[in-house]
Amino acid sequence: MVAPTRVRKFDVRSFLESGGVENETVEFPPNAVIYRQGDPAEAVMYLRKGRVKLSVVSGGGKEAVLGVLGRGDFFGEGCLAGQSVRMGSVTAMIATTVLVIGKEQMTRLLHNQPELSNLFIAYMLARNIRIEEDLVDQLFNSSEKRLARILLLLARYGKQEDAQRVIPKVSQEVLAEMVGTTRSRVNFFMNKFRKLGFIEYNGELRIHDSLMSVVLHE
Repeated sequence: MVAPTRVRKFDVRSFLESGGVENETVEFPPNAVIYRQGDPAEAVMYLRKGRVKLSVVSGGGKEAVLGVLGRGDFFGEGCLAGQSVRMGSVTAMIATTVLVIGKEQMTRLLHNQPELSNLFIAYMLARNIRIEEDLVDQLFNSSEKRLARILLLLARYGKQEDAQRVIPKVSQEVLAEMVGTTRSRVNFFMNKFRKLGFIEYNGELRIHDSLMSVVLHE
């Protein structure tokens, strides 16, 4: 009997850090701005370590948090689609390390490296699905369910390589912006989740998988 062939998983981090790929490694302390809305869009970013917050500011000065990204995520990819300036801002939530890849270099890599191209396309499709799910979440789910879902996403729920359930410090104001509700409502639900044993406070915020029951409950 012939043993099945083991398919080698493409290691995007090792590939991007190889000597053959031009990039710049930049480290950011907590709360540092990686780029601001309106800055020139000249590079794609790969999040090597840490956590970042994506946000956008309206013409009236109101800020909205669009999402949070973690290790292994790309951002700033709009430059590949013709964006000349950044449509939003990205801020480090904790100590963060980013690989910066120039637009022209990234375009060549996607053209010449099928494995990277396939992975990047799959990532973009997953991001689009996530955006659609966020829209449905905002339209049809209660603020309690939306908060539970956001906490699970911050904890990287369902990603085996990120089994850690402790999430970086995030204020209730930021959670309220992401949920689309008030800080007082977020505080109410966070206390409820804690009493039910779905989350723990002990100098850090730990998320238990049982929180998924809030999202699944009709």
